[in-house]
Amino acid sequence: MGMRPVAGQGVMTSPVGGRVEYRLARNAVVAEFRRGRLSRLDVCDAHPELVRAARHVGTPSGETCPICDEGDLVEVTFVFGARLPANGRCVTSPRELERLRRRKDPVVVYVVEVCPDCAWNHLVRMDPSGATLPGPPARAAGRPTAR
Repeated sequence: MGMRPVAGQGVMTSPVGGRVEYRLARNAVVAEFRRGRLSRLDVCDAHPELVRAARHVGTPSGETCPICDEGDLVEVTFVFGARLPANGRCVTSPRELERLRRRKDPVVVYVVEVCPDCAWNHLVRMDPSGATLPGPPARAAGRPTAR
């Protein structure tokens, strides 16, 4: 499916820019499914490990699945970055996520919504975190600025 944000591109593992929300892409996929242009097999294709993570460590989102209209959506969080596994780290608790966000090394946090019942899945957001990129140099205290 070509509308997926990271399809064929790999996974970004170093922060660039700010948070990216994928709600518009998600809504487009759901609309195409409801119009009959995509089948359930096209959109309900979560990897079995992703479904397992959703069942055991996911966080309920409070939304009903837009595809099967029965299952409750669960958010699964993955973190990618230096000195983490190549396939990312599935975050199992808010405390673990905070610890990873405070690392000196930059990380990228991906949140995926999953329906454990029908295997619908879609990237919700990508959020660079961890070490900050260099900002503007700080001014020395008490020194006037040149104009």
